[in-house]
Amino acid sequence: MAHKHVVVIFPHPDDEAFGAAGTIARFRAQGVPVTYLCGTLGEMGRNMGNPTFANRETLPQIRQEELVKACQVLDINLEQLGYRDKTLEFEPKRDVAKHLYSFLEKIKPTLVISYYPGYAVHPDHDAFGAAAIAAVELIEPSQRPEVWALAIKKDKEKDLGEPQIYYKITDTFEKKYQAIVAHKSQAAGILGGINQGPDQLDAIVKNKLSTETFYRWEF
Repeated sequence: MAHKHVVVIFPHPDDEAFGAAGTIARFRAQGVPVTYLCGTLGEMGRNMGNPTFANRETLPQIRQEELVKACQVLDINLEQLGYRDKTLEFEPKRDVAKHLYSFLEKIKPTLVISYYPGYAVHPDHDAFGAAAIAAVELIEPSQRPEVWALAIKKDKEKDLGEPQIYYKITDTFEKKYQAIVAHKSQAAGILGGINQGPDQLDAIVKNKLSTETFYRWEF
């Protein structure tokens, strides 16, 4: 189907870049509006740059600036939800779902992209993905958007089978790369590209992140 508005729901700055930036860029190239509901500032992240340019006090502001820059690169709307990093698993799922639903009710997306609960590795990922799906469940079935769930657990295919949505993102790779490096405090450490130049980092992104896959969530 041709989508009219896409909502991306992830807990941390950089989740959108590493997990779905190529897909987001593809929708934007088609003229489809994209809104990012970002749960936290990732203020408890361990990557402080190399050489170090952040500390626990300064990291939230740095990650805020990086998030805004990445969203500008991708040309998407940003809504920050103000939750605390590494605590989402302790938030009541129904309360978070109602909060997310308040945005979905206004935006009325035709597609929601979030994490696949139980297959997203990080407790914040799993908890926010579960809340996102619960939020969509609050929508009248005839009005519900499609949901694409991102699973990143290594052995996910054993339980879930092959993903239904598979994008080779050659045409939007440059946007994905720009969005990733906008998250400067995180990019090199996550990719193992510390102390490497742009060419080497570019090669790492192409090797590790040249495809994006999602599962269609069945309600």
